[in-house]
Amino acid sequence: MQRSKWTRRQFSARLLLASVAGTLVLGCPTGEIDNEEAARRAYLGLDRAIDRAIKLGFDGYNAASNANIPEQSEPGAVAGMMIVGGQVDAGVSNNKEMRLLVTLEDDYSDGPVEDIDLVYNGGPLNLDLSMQGLPNAQLTGTFIGAVAMTGDLTGEVSLDLAITGETEEDPDGNIRRKPGTVRVQGTATSDYGVFDVDISL
Repeated sequence: MQRSKWTRRQFSARLLLASVAGTLVLGCPTGEIDNEEAARRAYLGLDRAIDRAIKLGFDGYNAASNANIPEQSEPGAVAGMMIVGGQVDAGVSNNKEMRLLVTLEDDYSDGPVEDIDLVYNGGPLNLDLSMQGLPNAQLTGTFIGAVAMTGDLTGEVSLDLAITGETEEDPDGNIRRKPGTVRVQGTATSDYGVFDVDISL
């Protein structure tokens, strides 16, 4: 009888351990590596996209003949497409405002982040840029919105970024951001946590 009681206790203990282990596994976010690292990588998959969005915004600004910016698009480094459209203040002042919408389509990707494959879809994100004193203007703006992330990490990534910098005139008379002056700061929030963004372009 003693042996039978001991066997039942062992069996009950194993069931309890299995139940706890299952709960721990099911409680982890999909694709979790380490929350801090995952939050960082969830943002880094969009790092080059921010630079591309600002570039396409200026391309649209320079191509515009009225308040509506001609839609601009460019593929991701690996897959998908970024589309930027919107409006610009069409007045004659040397101060201009751009209100842009940025959309990511067809599994947008700029390539692996370290050893993690990430793709993004959705939007539109709101990219608002203000240029005061063109052509050599003070540039300020915000980049706000959310996209869906799939791949080795999944969920939504929400950006809340502030942009500062300067503009200049290129040899063709177009306005562009002055290299090395643009700074992007803010947060990227995902299921894995909040990552503090601070980059220079």
